Amino acid sequence: MEHKSSENLREGLAQELQFIIRDAEALLSATASEQGEIADSARAKMRATIERSKVNYNKLEDSALAQLKVTDTFVRQHPYESLGIALGIGAVLGLLLNRR
Repeated sequence: MEHKSSENLREGLAQELQFIIRDAEALLSATASEQGEIADSARAKMRATIERSKVNYNKLEDSALAQLKVTDTFVRQHPYESLGIALGIGAVLGLLLNRR
């Protein structure tokens, strides 16, 4: 269950990062006609931030894919152990939730 929630969190963060990058690029385009040292400096900082965000997004995506591949390989190599672990976690969660 923890794997699923961390996977959902990772997907949510990746999606949010994509939205931020897209919005920042739109803002950069919208202010392209603004002139002056302050506007030029702000655009340069925003471009640098966008590039860092894209790199971080790619790292996050690569990390998620690598973790999924490792999990898939483990489950395929140890199907009964994986089933036992899932059953055990489900039983523990069921007991904890029923105690409330």
